[in-house]
Amino acid sequence: MEHGTLEREIHIDATPDVVFDVISSPGHLREWWPDEAEYPAEPGGAGRIGFGGSWVQFTVVDAVPPKLFSFRWTHAEGETAAPGNSFLVVFELEPAGTGTRLRMTETGFRERGWDEAKIAAEYADHGAGWDHFLPRLPAYAAKVGATA
Repeated sequence: MEHGTLEREIHIDATPDVVFDVISSPGHLREWWPDEAEYPAEPGGAGRIGFGGSWVQFTVVDAVPPKLFSFRWTHAEGETAAPGNSFLVVFELEPAGTGTRLRMTETGFRERGWDEAKIAAEYADHGAGWDHFLPRLPAYAAKVGATA
């Protein structure tokens, strides 16, 4: 296996504007992905997200409403997020009928300098994580869209 890029695509019954808010705002993010999220949702915005009391670093790379939101995560505290020390997640949004098609990619597995076993383990772990968390996104986004 190549273990270079994780890709997922889902349809969400909410407008791109709503989906963008749900994937970029810390308040919305913690409703479907991490337990905690603290960061400014703007390019260069640095902060952290938490899972079960463990925190990881999080830096917004791009925020182009309602089309694109990307971030780097898991770099060491005090380091600037960059290729080689973090993963890059990109959410691309596209209108699809009355909803939105969300395409998610995550890269950075091979750039970390890890051996093949570590790359494969991290790739599998992140794949399982996205397979758990992304299916939570459509229902939450639809609920947010219904109250918007």
